[in-house]
Amino acid sequence: MDEQNTVENVAAAELRQFIERIERLEEEKQTIADDIKDVFGEAKGRGYDTKAMKTIIRLRKKDANERLEEETILQTYMAALGME
Repeated sequence: MDEQNTVENVAAAELRQFIERIERLEEEKQTIADDIKDVFGEAKGRGYDTKAMKTIIRLRKKDANERLEEETILQTYMAALGME
């Protein structure tokens, strides 16, 4: 029974470590999100369109082929709806 308690204590300690690491990372993530929000606020204050900036950031994350495919589909849909 002593060995069982040791195993349970080790598992509980390891679980606690995982939980605490995740909590620290969540705090860091929130800090980074706040920093990003501040940068967008600064850009907006200088007259930049933050919606356009967010779109550019989203597009820069994609590779060229993926962007081209998305743009082609968008143009096709817009043409079908008479929006061109």
